[in-house]
Amino acid sequence: MKIIHSDLKKGEIKVKAENLDDLWYLSQIIEKNDFIKGRTFRKIKIGEDTERKQSIIKKPVFLKIQVEKVEFGKNSSTLRVSGMIKEAPEDIPLGSYHSFNVEENSIIEIIKQKWMKFQLEKLNEASRQQAKILVCVHDREEAYFALMKKYGYELLSSLKGNVAKKADLKQIEGKFYREIINQLNEYNMRYGLSKIILASPAFWKEELMKELEDGPIKEKIILATCSSIGENAINEVLKRPETENALKQDRIAKEYHYVEELLAEIAKNNLASYGLKETKNAVEAGAVRILLVTDKFIQGRRMENNAGEVDYIINAADNSKGDVLIVSSEHEAGRKLDGLGGIAAILRYKLSYS
Repeated sequence: MKIIHSDLKKGEIKVKAENLDDLWYLSQIIEKNDFIKGRTFRKIKIGEDTERKQSIIKKPVFLKIQVEKVEFGKNSSTLRVSGMIKEAPEDIPLGSYHSFNVEENSIIEIIKQKWMKFQLEKLNEASRQQAKILVCVHDREEAYFALMKKYGYELLSSLKGNVAKKADLKQIEGKFYREIINQLNEYNMRYGLSKIILASPAFWKEELMKELEDGPIKEKIILATCSSIGENAINEVLKRPETENALKQDRIAKEYHYVEELLAEIAKNNLASYGLKETKNAVEAGAVRILLVTDKFIQGRRMENNAGEVDYIINAADNSKGDVLIVSSEHEAGRKLDGLGGIAAILRYKLSYS
């Protein structure tokens, strides 16, 4: 994300969305009743309604809308922001509706009555260069490769070895390790990786390291341990302290850390509230240290036109100097939080209910 212009006295920030991660961030920042300004395409009718050869063209225009709906489609690589037109050229009626399709390299201006602390933090976070980190989990028969994203991770590929019971296992394992190394080299060249987290059960990772020559790949590797192989193992590796150190500047590690802290507090029946009603009570009591809300929960409430209570809780937490963390439902930590109702809080002190 590139921040082009910022004037917080007027509530204005102009940004350029540079990738899919940026669109995810904007979907969490743009809210109902915000204003969006920018260049967009509008369908215009050519010819009178009574004419048989009436045609419709897409015309580039500069519009300002008041936001009513925000929809993010990760698979379509588009953020759709819809609302009522407030400023437009003379041939476009004010009060009609329009949708901005925000894509990679789109430039928009966001105008808010008040920018909350967590929203500014998310913008700054999105504007920082993200470290390119690859996770590889493997044993002597299988390997899985995932690239870390700001909204979670993307499973890139998997490999399967050919281990025969009566074959020379050392020779076959060595050949399979070479396939893994070749794949690591290919991803390093493609993405310009800064770190590679190599994880396995038992001693397989050490065996692979024996096959790896000194060089740029070896210098980037951080070793970690997992109990199994597969996509679930990636979630396990993300909780490991070795990984958290590698990802300490990365949002996803922070989300895993706080969701695990929340679960620990719930297990102790101590400094935690979860679910909409209990979290709202905690916020109104000024007891919230960290508010955790999943993007899926927010999006669902928006789709139902029922986001007012969630917005109230987020605003109240922000105003009482609590930290607000929007957690992606794309990874295990977010799915665990969704299982608790999609919204929860780590508290400053324990609440007593009469």
